[in-house]
Amino acid sequence: MAIENWMAWEGGVDLVGLTQAGGEAPNLILHIARMVHTPVGSAPSGMILWQPDSSAPPVLAGFVSENPEVGAYFGPHIFAGTPFENAPALDAKIEVWTELPHAVGARVTIGDMVFESHMAQIGDLEQVNRAPGPLPFAQQGLEASAQSASLRVNGEVIALTLPEGTMTGAPAACWAPCGLYAR
Repeated sequence: MAIENWMAWEGGVDLVGLTQAGGEAPNLILHIARMVHTPVGSAPSGMILWQPDSSAPPVLAGFVSENPEVGAYFGPHIFAGTPFENAPALDAKIEVWTELPHAVGARVTIGDMVFESHMAQIGDLEQVNRAPGPLPFAQQGLEASAQSASLRVNGEVIALTLPEGTMTGAPAACWAPCGLYAR
């Protein structure tokens, strides 16, 4: 299979959660990497979905990056054919920290909003090799599941429930020190 579009990352901190009791689908996605490499450049980047009220439109949804060209690459090249294809690229300041083997986290500032994730009880690293499925890209990399996770938005602690599974097949809270999406 010829690869036409790809992205690779270092230092991934991924959190998917439900912040409302009885929620049917995650209303939080915070996938962040210390550095993401693409054919158009490299920068700290990721994606966000923040919909604190599931009956209202998301407060924030899009790809975040410290480089607008890298942020704009993800939708049409990696997520083409998905609900994220036309998501905007949002300017962000991204910090990833690690205290391995105990904890990892990220701080993402988008305008006047600050998201801080913290994950603890990091498990063993496992190699993953996922074929395209619900999402149209193959994924390879290393992941370690976190047994606990917390979220703060603008300093406020947000109650969080981790779902059993995610669209990518990854754990809802995980440390992904390296990996790639390719299609």
